[in-house]
Amino acid sequence: MTTSPEDALFEGYRRFRAASWPAKAQRYAQLARKPQRPATAVVACSDARIDPQTIFDSEPGDLFVIRNVAGLVPEYAPDGGCHGTSAALEYAVKILKVRYIVLLGHARCDGVHAMIHGPLRDAPDFLRAWVDIAEPVMWPMPEQGAGEAFEATIEDAVLRQSLKNLRTFPWIRDAEKSGALSLSVWKFSIASGELTAL
Repeated sequence: MTTSPEDALFEGYRRFRAASWPAKAQRYAQLARKPQRPATAVVACSDARIDPQTIFDSEPGDLFVIRNVAGLVPEYAPDGGCHGTSAALEYAVKILKVRYIVLLGHARCDGVHAMIHGPLRDAPDFLRAWVDIAEPVMWPMPEQGAGEAFEATIEDAVLRQSLKNLRTFPWIRDAEKSGALSLSVWKFSIASGELTAL
């Protein structure tokens, strides 16, 4: 008998309550009594194979995690539109006063793979416009390029573009210049478990 996705979630919750909750109940009780105060915000890909809290072995309350397709950061554009990643960054910096922002990319990123090879034509409502954030490094793409090494080069370039875009937010740029905020770019290898600073 196949377990449904819903059943798998409930089974996971039951394991959490039986195994993890007893050891962490006091920590959760403390967290519930006061506002969150994470020192670090992490912008990461929504890819189901990576989880920033697992990778950094973090406790509840340690990280403010912002996830989206390919872990992209758009340019600063306060145009009144709905900008989930930008709103989360503003909340992290202006409200939570985080002192550190990590852009966490990963190898074999499906989002970057889709940017290079498709099938973005099947998702035109939101996804096509979203991945255009990476257009400055995607096009013109080198004429010759294929395989893992080529995709890794594009993944790195996309991460660097997101860092460049992060610095277009005036309150991020100013906080970094004043020393109140530090920025880092890291890449995680799903296959080896290695974390590399770019």
